[in-house]
Amino acid sequence: MNSLTASPSQDVYGDAPVEREFSGVPTLVAYWITIRRRKWLIAGVVALFLALGVILTLLATPYFQATARVEINREGERITNVREVAEVDAADDQEFYQTQYALLQARSLAERVARALRLTNDEQFYDMFGRDPATGEDGVAGLAERNARLRQATDILLEHVNISPIRGSSLVDVEFNSPDPELSAKVANAWVEQFIASTLDRRFASTEDAREFLEKRLAELRQRMEQSERELVNYAADNSIITLTQGADASGLSRPDRTITSSNLEALNAGLAEATQARIAAESALQSAQPSRQSSPTLAALRQSRAEAAAELAQLSAKFEPGYPEVQAVRSRLSSLDAAIGEEQRRVSSNYRQQFAEASSREAALQERVNGLKSSLLGEQSASIQYNIFQREVDTNRELYDGLLQRYKEIGVAGVASNNVSIVDRALIPGKPSSPNLLLNLMLSLLLGILFALLLVIALEQIDQKIKDPSDVSSRLGLPLLGVIPNVDGATLASDVLDPKTDIAEAYLSVQTNLSFLTDHGIPRSILFTSTRPNEGKSNSVYALTRALARTGKRVLLIDADMRNSSAHQLLGVENVRGLSNFLSGEEFSDQLLTETGVENMFLMTAGPKPPNAGELLLSPRLAELVKIGTGMFDVVLIDSPPVLGLADVPLVAKSVEGVVYTIEMHGPRVRLIQQSLERIQSARAHIFGAIVTKHDSRDAGYGYGYGYGYGYGRENEPAVS
Repeated sequence: MNSLTASPSQDVYGDAPVEREFSGVPTLVAYWITIRRRKWLIAGVVALFLALGVILTLLATPYFQATARVEINREGERITNVREVAEVDAADDQEFYQTQYALLQARSLAERVARALRLTNDEQFYDMFGRDPATGEDGVAGLAERNARLRQATDILLEHVNISPIRGSSLVDVEFNSPDPELSAKVANAWVEQFIASTLDRRFASTEDAREFLEKRLAELRQRMEQSERELVNYAADNSIITLTQGADASGLSRPDRTITSSNLEALNAGLAEATQARIAAESALQSAQPSRQSSPTLAALRQSRAEAAAELAQLSAKFEPGYPEVQAVRSRLSSLDAAIGEEQRRVSSNYRQQFAEASSREAALQERVNGLKSSLLGEQSASIQYNIFQREVDTNRELYDGLLQRYKEIGVAGVASNNVSIVDRALIPGKPSSPNLLLNLMLSLLLGILFALLLVIALEQIDQKIKDPSDVSSRLGLPLLGVIPNVDGATLASDVLDPKTDIAEAYLSVQTNLSFLTDHGIPRSILFTSTRPNEGKSNSVYALTRALARTGKRVLLIDADMRNSSAHQLLGVENVRGLSNFLSGEEFSDQLLTETGVENMFLMTAGPKPPNAGELLLSPRLAELVKIGTGMFDVVLIDSPPVLGLADVPLVAKSVEGVVYTIEMHGPRVRLIQQSLERIQSARAHIFGAIVTKHDSRDAGYGYGYGYGYGYGRENEPAVS
């Protein structure tokens, strides 16, 4: 069925080069031609598949499909603000959803469903799917039997579940098919429920390793923290470091703000400052010439009384004599006040000296204590270097412990915070079966039937070694193609040949034209027509070509050399009384051996009476003599010989003519048989002009075959030429 093209080449069977060009059929057209030729085979195969589809559909057990729909999100709504151990990467949606679809079809999920519905012990479940439940040894149930039943039930579930993601969404349909509608709904609902449960289990299980690791690390950190605290306390006790308050440095680690020593030093420093101020005040008051009123209220009152007494004395002295009693009384009182003031001043001065002495003594004592505490604080600060090292270790261990403890608590609730699967629609009990679907099965049967039919046709075409295209004559046999004869009814052949407007007349005119190019003198003077086997259209071709040549004015002699099965006289409607067998038997050539045909320029020598030894007659030299006589009396001598295979006639006759025209029936004999026939002819050193392809159906041609034919020959639905 491949397209074949023979390029212009030299005729290897002729003396002169004959330029011929044959165009093969395109591949698609060749396939279409093959399909049309084997249409009944294709129709039969398709009909068989359709019948099988109907029968299987009617015999199939009805199945009911229940569908549950779930929504799978990248990340579930968070009940707590806690993150999981493994965070979801929102950038890889395709991988995430493909993983979820695979998990929905996982064997572990099917096992969970089988356990949840207790299908392993349900005998009806196995009967429903035509399975025999597994049994233990001697029929005794055991662990091996339970495991075998679980595997069997799991296989059944996986075979009948279907996961159908809804394109462009996060929704997924879980479909389950079974002969029982209630079981279908039950399994579909259990499937999505167990998927949600398994998803949560995986999330919790994913944190198990983290929890175990954290528990081990927490135990280690707890021991380290207790040890570091114990070392810190012991060191503080050994070095008398008593911390009252603690702060934090820039890195957040603890450091002691106040110890007892620093607190005491601070208090003594404050007392020392007060004592110094008191000493300075006492010293200043002591060095003052007159005590101030503020320092002694009594002295101020005495001085006020003396001022009043002095004023009163001045008034009395202005009025009275110095000896006046009132003047003297006032003077006496003034003297007493002066004495009292002097006494009070001495007493205040004595107090100042005493206060200065006491302030100086207190200041010296406080200074001594402060100096002692300074020495203690310096020693404590030296010891606090190692103390701070212990303190930092305690703080570090505590922070690590607190952080791991908090993470340990968070992991415990991480799974609850991220459930991303939810049921959208639960499966309902189906009201009608989903399969078998007669229309769908018929469509599938039709497609399978067409596919199988096409494969069968291709296989048959590969096996078929017949001539399926006129171009095969050149490409596969190496013969020039002289013409293509359409398939016409043998009963109308005579009338069709007479009408030059018919396709058959045009076809033989094309053959006649091609024959005229074979030799330098035009149409060969003597031509033998043969074929591989009988009924390939050889005799019809000789008859038609004889009529065509006679119509051009040439005197043509047609010799029927097929003495075993003569047919030329039947085509012309004459009797076979005397002919070739008579001449070959020894009778001289005369007009009595020729039969009137009623056609101008056309003469016929029938086969004559059937001889018992046709091969021996053809072997005699009289046949060559007859051809010589015929070419002398007529323009062209055409010989209708028997088929090649199975007979020895053709090689004997072929030596007596100028050349052989080989007749090949389309879709007739296999190429190998044709090649064997050609080899027999060539072994007799006969010259082969070319081949004529007969019984060509125009429906087998995609387009014209180039020079010599391609006129759209053929008639629809006409029987083959006999």
